Amino acid sequence: MEFTPVLRSEWLKIRTLRSLCGTLLAVFAATTAFSALAGLSGSSDSDFDPLFTSLSGVMPGQIAAVAFGAMAVSTEYHGDGIRLSLAAVPRRGRWFAAKVTVIAVPALVVALVTAFASLLAARAGLGSAASGLTVAEQARGVVGCGVYLMLMALFAAGLTALLRSGVATLSLLIPFILVVSFVIGDAAGGITDFLPDKAGQVVLHETYDGTPGPWSGLAVTALWTAAALLAGAWRLRRRDA
Repeated sequence: MEFTPVLRSEWLKIRTLRSLCGTLLAVFAATTAFSALAGLSGSSDSDFDPLFTSLSGVMPGQIAAVAFGAMAVSTEYHGDGIRLSLAAVPRRGRWFAAKVTVIAVPALVVALVTAFASLLAARAGLGSAASGLTVAEQARGVVGCGVYLMLMALFAAGLTALLRSGVATLSLLIPFILVVSFVIGDAAGGITDFLPDKAGQVVLHETYDGTPGPWSGLAVTALWTAAALLAGAWRLRRRDA
């Protein structure tokens, strides 16, 4: 089977599953709402970062992005759906590439719209506190936020293909995102700067310290994502459906 029909088939699965559409809506709702609240609270601290405050809703929003990636793959393992998919598309690499594509595209589109809406909502609350942000900094934050959320969704998709379980992926990633970087990050030193979530979030800051910069940090996250996807593809090719 050619790639285009496989792509259409996988896209049909994505857009007809209400749970997947709901997680994308949750990405938008959670990120925008929490960013707007952060903008209303504002800050007078000397280390106040208006760009990060404007996009800080990505912290809860990324959990919904991870859930989208995990659920998009894990649904294939419910009711032996994976057997039907691979019977229709025996070339497993082609099927997995189509699955990854239909996860990446809507995740990126929704994430970019979400980042732009979050920035506008938070800036309305911050007022003059955000007046120092340049157009280039805001554009970098919006684009970087969109790419980061997409990469996290793909990271979860790769892990789900590897573990063959959405529950296992969420049980691993959500505590990792909520605990490792924020609770033990300082104690672990600079190692956490190269974790997939913390490295990718550098792009959300107006100013930043540490080794990864905004784009190199996203590159680190992309490497983690590529590793997860390659591991998932390897597991798919090596194991029986």
